[in-house]
Amino acid sequence: MPHSSDSSDSSSSSQASSSSYSSKQDSSDDMRKVQRREKNRIAAQKSRQRQTQKADTLHLESEDLERQNAALRREIKQLREELTHFTTVLSLHETRCSILHMQPPPAPSEVLYTPLSFPQTHISSPCFQP
Repeated sequence: MPHSSDSSDSSSSSQASSSSYSSKQDSSDDMRKVQRREKNRIAAQKSRQRQTQKADTLHLESEDLERQNAALRREIKQLREELTHFTTVLSLHETRCSILHMQPPPAPSEVLYTPLSFPQTHISSPCFQP
């Protein structure tokens, strides 16, 4: 009979070691799950921060481009007004210009190949003297 008690002791001790091994494995699995969840939480937080930062950067860039666009539109408006003004001034000048009425307009080939007939007094200035 003592022999049978030994066998029951050995089986109970193997069950105890098996259950302690199982509980150790469960606790290490739980630890791994907790660590994995923590890493995942940190990664998700970083991802959200990057996404927010990217959205903020795009928003600032958009505002800057809108300001540039408004400035360019103002410049276009000003240039169109100048064009209208100079076109009006030119048309008024053309109707009153005595030089335009005296000479026929030069042919395109003459404009491209004839030398300039302007006085060249600037060449005799001291900085151009040899």
